[in-house]
Amino acid sequence: MANKTSATGTAPVVVKYKKFGIVAAAVVAVGVIGICAVFALNRGRSGSLESAMEVVTSDAAAGGDLRVAVIRMDAIQGGAVALKDLRKQKESYETRLRDELTREQKALEKEKAEIEKSQDVLSRDALQRRVVDYQNRVAKLQQDLNDRAQSIEVSFQKALNDVQEQHLDPIIEATIAKKNLSLVIDGRFARVGPNTENLDITDQVVEALNRKVSSVKMETPKGF
Repeated sequence: MANKTSATGTAPVVVKYKKFGIVAAAVVAVGVIGICAVFALNRGRSGSLESAMEVVTSDAAAGGDLRVAVIRMDAIQGGAVALKDLRKQKESYETRLRDELTREQKALEKEKAEIEKSQDVLSRDALQRRVVDYQNRVAKLQQDLNDRAQSIEVSFQKALNDVQEQHLDPIIEATIAKKNLSLVIDGRFARVGPNTENLDITDQVVEALNRKVSSVKMETPKGF
């Protein structure tokens, strides 16, 4: 999701996905396909914020006049049904792309073998034209795979961003208001001691998020 921090001190869900490579080994290497980031989704089943917030209590950890809470964004990423669903959709598109690469690689390897066999048969010019045509096919395949891989990531990132802006952020803000919190800290960077009852609000936020949105759909990536 977008890497931003709200004025409330709440660190947003930061979902980082490592670039994956898809390699075609032929006469000319098809190279590694990188994936960039940015985020889209057509919302599936979605409930109201009021209904979702019923699972969040008004209790909070207190320290004098300061009311503080901790929220573990990594736990939200792993526990939210909508985010799990999105990851499965992304992986499905990636699998399709890899399967297609395997088929194309076999076809290129076959053509490479045919070119090698024809070296003593074709004229120099004819052989050169065939090699150039082959290299153009490899380059075109590399560009096509790269574009489609990036398109998968763009659709995925848009969907994640929309989940955060349309569902998660309102729930966190409503939780801050309901618990009258002064500060919400990302639990990944917090160090807590004993006597911290009601400090961690992660489970309540996850439950509220699951009640508000449980099914989402990535926008179909270009080329699929």
